[in-house]
Amino acid sequence: MPHFLFISATNGNNLKLTEVLKDIADAVGASTEIIQLEDLDIPLYSPSTQKSDGVPLEADMLNAKLIESDALVLLAPEYNGSIPPVVTNAIAWMSVAGDDFRKAFNGRFALVGTHSGGGGFRVLEAIRSQLVHLGMIVLARTIQTNFGKQLDLDSAKAIFEQLVQLTSSSD
Repeated sequence: MPHFLFISATNGNNLKLTEVLKDIADAVGASTEIIQLEDLDIPLYSPSTQKSDGVPLEADMLNAKLIESDALVLLAPEYNGSIPPVVTNAIAWMSVAGDDFRKAFNGRFALVGTHSGGGGFRVLEAIRSQLVHLGMIVLARTIQTNFGKQLDLDSAKAIFEQLVQLTSSSD
């Protein structure tokens, strides 16, 4: 049974969407876990903070959880046409955590999604670009909702069935 790590950037509508998607993934045969980035309260990354305080335990935990998973499902709202700072900060810390941060990203599947006030196209494009740069295999299909566009449950189910199939065949 593949294991999917769900990361919700925020505790509002993206967390609600994450919880619905987790239930869909569970129903199609995945084991799942949710991490809420806001709740981790990771300090702002800077080289001087890393030098003085080391890598936060939360970043090491995120790396370990991602390494243990078969796929990442990352949901985040669009902030100023791009990625929310909490996501950028978490990835910055993860990229300096552990012996080789690439173990957490290289060759691992990812699905990106958003609940944004607008369409969320920019955040999805920006996150996809960053995850691909880190070596992840990001599904072409995305999850997009907003106040005027509800989640298409059949489409979401098909996406998770595909992700289960991909991660099951990559073992």
